[in-house]
Parts: sequence; C-alpha cells; structure tokens
Amino acid sequence: MGRKKLIETPKKMYELFEKYKKHVKDNPRQVSEFHGRDGEERRKPLERPLTFAGFDIFVMNLEGIESRGVEQYFTNQDKLYVDYIGICSRIKKEIRDDQITGGVVGQYNASITQRLNGLTDKQEVTQKVEQPLFPEDE
Repeated sequence: MGRKKLIETPKKMYELFEKYKKHVKDNPRQVSEFHGRDGEERRKPLERPLTFAGFDIFVMNLEGIESRGVEQYFTNQDKLYVDYIGICSRIKKEIRDDQITGGVVGQYNASITQRLNGLTDKQEVTQKVEQPLFPEDE
C-alpha cells in the first residue's frame, strides 16, 4: 500500500496556490525612503512577485510538509503524481506570467525577470585573428 499524498488532490493543490497568491499580494515587501531636509522616513510597499520557491515554502509552512514540499508533484516523482501534471503546468504558467508582465511594466526588475524565465538574448561574438608565430622581418 502506497503512502498517502500530503496534498490529496489537484484541486487541493490549486486551492493552496490561490492562498499563496493572496498571501503574496496582500503582504508587500517594504522599503524605506527618506524625504525632505530632515530625512523623514516613509515606508513604501513593493508588490512581491509570485515564485515557485515562495509557493513551495508557503505550502511547507502551511501544511507542515517537511523536506521536498510541492516539488515532488511538479517533477512527478516516481510517476506518482500523473493526476497533478495539468494543475502544476497551470501554476507554473501563472507564476511565469506574473513575473514577465511585472517585468514588462516595470513593476519588477526586468533583467532579473528575463533571466529567471530564460528570456535574455545571448549573442556570442567571436573574432579570429591569425598571427604568424614568427613574423617576417621587413
């Protein structure tokens, strides 16, 4: 008899993701800004992006899941999570969409967003210069 799944159904997985999204968007990070001659400190909220690592940690904390968290569902470890492939794919797409659109509109750091999502242009320029080993004397 197999072990009981910690997240019983794909529906439960998506419910956890919805809770994670709400938690992230309702709890922005804060940055201190100093204004005026006296350097008055003001706290500015910064919206947090959705991340897979953040979701994984959120679920581990919420559900008391040790070690691998939701990663095993996304990697379909030992082919035990075939029923979760569709919902895991949707979650990945929602995270990616949040990061990319946030980067495009300047809400998040665009270059980090590009790197996280493999969107950077990589052009390698090589130039060969042949030099004789023993130049001729003129």
